[in-house]
Amino acid sequence: MEGGSGAVPDLNPFVHELRLSRLQKVKFYVLGALLAPIRVALAFVVLFLIWPFALLQVVGLPEETLQEPFSGWRNTISHGSVYLLSRLMFFLLGFLRIRVRGQMASRLEAPILVAAPHSTFFDPIILLPCDLPKVVSRTENLHVPVIGALLRFNQAILVSRHDPASRKKVVEEVKRRATSRGKWPQVLFYPEGTCSNKKALLKFKPGAFISGVPVQPVLIRYPNSMDSTTWAWRGPGVLKVIWLTASQLCTTVEVEFLPVYQPSAEEAVNPTLYANNVQKVMARALGIPATDCEFVGNIPVTVVGRLRVALEPQIGELGKLLQNARCLPGAVKCQSEPCPVPAPGSLRPTQVAQCLGLSCPEDVEGLMNYFQQDSDGNTDSREVSLALEILEGENDPQQLTCRAFELFSETHAETRDHRLRQDGFCAILRLLLGTPRVDGAELYSQLCGDHSQDGLTLDEFQDFSLRHPDYARLFSTYLRLPVAQTPTKPAPSPTYANGTPAAASPKSKAD
Repeated sequence: MEGGSGAVPDLNPFVHELRLSRLQKVKFYVLGALLAPIRVALAFVVLFLIWPFALLQVVGLPEETLQEPFSGWRNTISHGSVYLLSRLMFFLLGFLRIRVRGQMASRLEAPILVAAPHSTFFDPIILLPCDLPKVVSRTENLHVPVIGALLRFNQAILVSRHDPASRKKVVEEVKRRATSRGKWPQVLFYPEGTCSNKKALLKFKPGAFISGVPVQPVLIRYPNSMDSTTWAWRGPGVLKVIWLTASQLCTTVEVEFLPVYQPSAEEAVNPTLYANNVQKVMARALGIPATDCEFVGNIPVTVVGRLRVALEPQIGELGKLLQNARCLPGAVKCQSEPCPVPAPGSLRPTQVAQCLGLSCPEDVEGLMNYFQQDSDGNTDSREVSLALEILEGENDPQQLTCRAFELFSETHAETRDHRLRQDGFCAILRLLLGTPRVDGAELYSQLCGDHSQDGLTLDEFQDFSLRHPDYARLFSTYLRLPVAQTPTKPAPSPTYANGTPAAASPKSKAD
């Protein structure tokens, strides 16, 4: 299913389930004990050998020299040494073969390379057949030993997630290099921005396409009998992926260069359209769907109608965390005033812990991400109240949407009835569906039309949440969470509106 249709995907590209047969488990236990430790140790030795050659490229050079492409003897020695040692490092980890299909374009033909699917931290291996192109990385990685030296050697384009002006600088730098007429080496992007399970392409971010120049799509495949390399949002962790991969006798990587994509006049000035069309071309070549799934903050979302919604109900994840903290949601009864409030509408973390029935206030730290917090770290008591009512599982969606309206609505000045305004509408969507505020505000304006100042009545809100052709299924499913269960009688694994079975609380693996 291609993205943009407004339907929920039939699979979750952020989940990787690795099932091993009994024979495979025995094999990996044996090879993991004998082969993996030697391979990993030798690979780390080689990684640290790369360090001085990477430093040789930049040590002692003035800042203005670092802003231009490297040349001369330093570049010749450093580039060749880093290339050979990098290939040796991956070889020692078990990547014995790198198959290359197609022809890599020159920097004049395609100043930018876009690689997908991005599924693992092993994907930088494709820099080798691409002759070590420049990359885009987080500024924070400069402080990581060896990695920081490699980024300086690579003259990587650095972006800071904490500096609002950083993205603008990155866009300008990408344009400068992409339009240098071959002066700069090619820049490699992973346009998905995070790892998936390779079963679908995530929504492409527009950064690689802003300059409007031709790009060359690069496909990454791992055609092995068992997928040990995937590092998805939910699935095997870093150490397990390294151990399993190093335990394989041979891991093969296939890199395919597709023909250069020449943007149309419309695509050249519309990076989002350009990114979507390149995504579809790559998805067709891979034989997998192109989806609208992406990460927003720490939440994997997809597009339904005009909203980005969490692939899995966030309230459900909150319920699992509460169960893990030995607080069964079914035993917690929500009152209209769940606990003493120091200031109207706000709860301190210790008070949230009390509302959630946590005996240890420190346990609430991991749960606060599910609620909106103000600048002082306090939470709106209405969000906690609504979340608890949903987790109790005693009310149907109609009753819960009525309760949500009651909690977040305001009294209309003229009619004196209750109306749901934009802030309350956005808060409800964020809590229940994981929808970013900007999406909620846009939809609110469309629902209200010219009467946005008046707000939504209860009937209008329930028309949207319970009877709308695009959103009713979401609300009906996300408000019916079978999480209020006893440990002695576990309920069968539920299936969400997006077709994804519920599982254990995930680990965040956003890039």
